[in-house]
Amino acid sequence: MMNKIKQSLAGISNSGNKKKLFISLFTTLLIVASIIAIVASTTKNSNKTKNNNISSSSLLLSHHSHTIIKKACTTTLYPELCFSALASEPNITHKVTNHKDVISLSLNITKRAVEHNYFTVKKLLLRKTLTKREKTALHDCLETIDETLDELKEAEDDLVLYPTKKTLYQHANDLKTLISSAITNQVTCLDGFSHDGADKLVRKVLEAGEVHVEHMCSNALAMIKNMTDTDIAEFEQTNTVLGSGKNNRKLLEDESGVQWPEWMSVGDRRLLQGAAVKADVVVAADGSGNFKTVSEAVAAAPLKSSKRFVIKIKAGVYKENVDVPKKVTNIMFLGDGRSNTIITGSRNVVDGSTTFHSATVAIVGGNFLARDITFQNTAGPSKHQAVALRVGADLSAFYNCDIIAYQDTLYVHNNRQFFVNCFISGTVDFIFGNAAVVFQNCDIHARRPDSGQKNMVTAQGRVDPNQNTGIVIQKCRIGATKDLEGVKNNFPTYLGRPWKEYSRTVIMQSSISDVIQPVGWHEWNGNFALNTLVYREYQNTGAGAGTSNRVTWKGFKVITSASEAQGFTAGSFIGGSSWLGSTGFPFSLGL
Repeated sequence: MMNKIKQSLAGISNSGNKKKLFISLFTTLLIVASIIAIVASTTKNSNKTKNNNISSSSLLLSHHSHTIIKKACTTTLYPELCFSALASEPNITHKVTNHKDVISLSLNITKRAVEHNYFTVKKLLLRKTLTKREKTALHDCLETIDETLDELKEAEDDLVLYPTKKTLYQHANDLKTLISSAITNQVTCLDGFSHDGADKLVRKVLEAGEVHVEHMCSNALAMIKNMTDTDIAEFEQTNTVLGSGKNNRKLLEDESGVQWPEWMSVGDRRLLQGAAVKADVVVAADGSGNFKTVSEAVAAAPLKSSKRFVIKIKAGVYKENVDVPKKVTNIMFLGDGRSNTIITGSRNVVDGSTTFHSATVAIVGGNFLARDITFQNTAGPSKHQAVALRVGADLSAFYNCDIIAYQDTLYVHNNRQFFVNCFISGTVDFIFGNAAVVFQNCDIHARRPDSGQKNMVTAQGRVDPNQNTGIVIQKCRIGATKDLEGVKNNFPTYLGRPWKEYSRTVIMQSSISDVIQPVGWHEWNGNFALNTLVYREYQNTGAGAGTSNRVTWKGFKVITSASEAQGFTAGSFIGGSSWLGSTGFPFSLGL
């Protein structure tokens, strides 16, 4: 258009036409300017509209994510931490579209915090002024940190497939167990520095990081519980109408009438019932087997095996400390009888160990079985904490085993566990920890402690009300060993005391001798946990079972409803219907 204007100017020679030309040129320029202005205005408005749409869309998505996160976080114990941790994550609007996304992102953020704690511990280990126990405690922390990372990763993987990989009940139990165990691991790390004043200085360096992870795990657990409980409630409501609900599950039952849960395979059930078992390797102290020590046999076991690996341990006394690490799964220890095959040690806190590390035998690898063996710590009552057996293996079971020590005999550390036909004896807190564990048909006997000590059968360590953990003693016999029986009036014995704030212990359908004091339970420290603990008794018998003089704490109650008691049976409390059957051990899922 501008070239045409130039040509018009060149062809004009007379002045008479100049006025007309000027008017024509001015008009043309106005038209061009108007066109440019219109185009520019249209483009600007178009871009503005587009930008406004993007902005509105972004704000809408952000508001949507904000609402989901807020709703999820309101169910937690630490909502401000929950929201701030998630909201500060880059590109949050693209990561959160539903409740499950919030949990998954929370787990991922928590993993990074755990990794940070790992490097803090490694840095502390470089200090040259550390005591023997401080070094041991820091190595305990590294072990529990490693386990926590595995648990968080497994929970993330399980969450991706929720709720299609398993039944809703299995998903819920597995997810809650994994995060409950992760919480316990943080507490365990810090507990390793509570033995003397010097230890507490190292603890102070770790405390903020460990507590932060504990609280992050707590938030994830609360959100998982809220999600799964809601889904299960909806499922049960639907299936009740259809007549195919949870209560119609079929239980495996043998010829003696014992009920078996589904999570134990027929093969494992036979292994535990005493059927002929073919060993993969044999341990014999006299050199007649493949190995002379149990530790050597464990070291030879395959890693992450999905097939049962049976270690036959012939009669003998094995003086060693045995560790079955997390990567060694599906192991079975098969002894020659509890009075014949004995694994024994004497590590203890007085001589410089931590409680966690003092265990004669420590089991962490999942799906562990043991039959016809004695686990023992001979440190004695004056050596304080000295563990015979520590168990952190999920879906583990023990049959016809003796667990013998004094203080802290059996450390049921975390995850789901089952003990049947076992003998457990000790003095102070001799069954303790924060697993979800059921004891059936066991003999649980207090023994003579040091002068001035009191006996506590249990010291349960639940730290969060959403943890699915606790100690259940069902159809057992609680009494005294011969060395205590004659002097029991000099050494008061109680069913338990609250190690942590939400301690949970249930004694039901058991025989309780008069070794137990009429009040039944003992405080830990003043009023600590008396309102928040969960202590229950149901249908017990014997001279020590009377409840008329029991403690009057808010957290203690005598169960009168069978339906309430049913919640603490093996079938309900440890999801036994999905795994106990494969052990081959006798058990009962109900009352």
